Amino acid sequence: MHQQKRQPELVEGNLPVFVFPTELIFYADDQSTHKQVLTLYNPYEFALKFKVLCTTPNKYVVVDAAGAVKPQCCVDIVIRHRDVRSCHYGVIDKFRLQVSEQSQRKALGRKEVVATLLPSAKEQQKEEEEKRIKEHLTESLFFEQSFQPGSLGCFSSPFEVFL
Repeated sequence: MHQQKRQPELVEGNLPVFVFPTELIFYADDQSTHKQVLTLYNPYEFALKFKVLCTTPNKYVVVDAAGAVKPQCCVDIVIRHRDVRSCHYGVIDKFRLQVSEQSQRKALGRKEVVATLLPSAKEQQKEEEEKRIKEHLTESLFFEQSFQPGSLGCFSSPFEVFL
């Protein structure tokens, strides 16, 4: 008997969505970062259609905000920040990519990508370097913590105190 290959029933909202990167960082002082690319991957055996939504659409231009992705292919979605002002520094905006099967209306899956405008790439690199140094220092100090009868409890010092 010849068995027909059946596609499993796809449940609304449960389909994993593969997008890279998962975070967009725009720098006010670096115009080359004002235009970035999201890549949407379709690893499935069926075509997907997609739609890009945004929490603040007046701040961004999304080129091809809706479209289709062939099976085992990917598409690039260009996002431009068009409102680079200091009042937007540090504000976290979100993009939502919704995907559905080509012939269906219901959303099978979605993925959110955060976007942030920062004042300066150099400032950000300095902050990240300071954070790494602090993390390295705190990670390099390890003390054994043990409870011994007669001790006053647990100390965060390499010295033990006895009565």
